[in-house]
Amino acid sequence: MWQTIIGNTPSKSNCYKIITLSGHGSLAKTPSLKKYENDFFIQCNHYRNKMISGYFELYIKVFYPSQRSDLDNSLKIVLDCLQKVKAIKNDNKCVKIVAEKYLDKSNPRIEFKIESI
Repeated sequence: MWQTIIGNTPSKSNCYKIITLSGHGSLAKTPSLKKYENDFFIQCNHYRNKMISGYFELYIKVFYPSQRSDLDNSLKIVLDCLQKVKAIKNDNKCVKIVAEKYLDKSNPRIEFKIESI
């Protein structure tokens, strides 16, 4: 079953900022990444808590508002979100990704399905 998540998927390379805690550098999530993760959690009703623990394939269509975005930068964010909503137990069990890039200025989103193998 295909699941749709409305919103522009942020790029992994732009989602973290360096902060200093007790004199040590650390990475922190940007507000845009936190918002996307929250929106993903709210919208991901079909796969939430499925806890797919075996090997799986991810089929994904990413609809960007402009041509600038790189498809590969969005994939890690989506896999991290799938772990966060407990759709999958660990993204290291992903053995195949079929990803397609589209443009939709008025309705950026992702559409995906997970198939256990």
